[in-house]
Amino acid sequence: MSIVRRGRFALLRTRQTLSVLDNGWDVLRRIAMRSDELVYRVGPVRITGPNVPGARVPVYEVFAEDEYGIEWFAQGLGDAPTLVDIGAHIGCFSVAFATRFPGATVDAFEPTPSTSAYLQRNVDDNGLAGRVRVHQQAVSASSGVLVMADNGAGSGHNGVLHLGEAGAVSIEVPCVGLVSVLEAAGDRVDIMKMDAEGAEYDVILNSPPERWAAVRRLVMEYHPLPGHSFDELETYLAGAGLTLVRRDRYTDGLGLAWFSRDELTPA
Repeated sequence: MSIVRRGRFALLRTRQTLSVLDNGWDVLRRIAMRSDELVYRVGPVRITGPNVPGARVPVYEVFAEDEYGIEWFAQGLGDAPTLVDIGAHIGCFSVAFATRFPGATVDAFEPTPSTSAYLQRNVDDNGLAGRVRVHQQAVSASSGVLVMADNGAGSGHNGVLHLGEAGAVSIEVPCVGLVSVLEAAGDRVDIMKMDAEGAEYDVILNSPPERWAAVRRLVMEYHPLPGHSFDELETYLAGAGLTLVRRDRYTDGLGLAWFSRDELTPA
């Protein structure tokens, strides 16, 4: 990123911090002081995370930019939708969703131990332990053990996509099969959100197509995994009854995509 682009991005984040966060000035002060942790307050929501760039990003994606289009994508689901959050990170999406829909139930999966600890902390701090279940597990096509990269709490470079990168530590984490995830949710998932840092290809392409009948809508970040392309995911999910309704392309092989089993009002 050029100096000019970095400057523009820093200005954007500063504006978002002051306009969206109730304690924006305190957050900026703590970033400048290089505090170990940051606490973000947005209305009734309190999110705590490590003071590293990767941990800050989802706070702005969810609360400032509404990257996932929560209101739009949850249209017609009522006040008690079910959510499965695969790659829940420190909990921004899960907490925002459960706060917005007071009857919602959430299964949040985050395999990195240090990041999952923040996820549980944020669920507890927002009084959501009764409705948001935290699973310190990865989700895969089948249950077992997954080898992934761990770059520290809240890092955006934790996952199979980043194995072998400089500075990354390889760890083994327990993983649960997608079929078991769906069964635990009662074979009814109104929304599945997936940000699995490259593992989405294994989770989706190696799962039984008929089991996707339990999923009404899916929003996922897809990544540039060697040997794979987004077209594979779109074709597979179409065969499982989930139609691509929107796609935001970031760079080649990287973007966000929304799939639905029913028609939606355009965003």
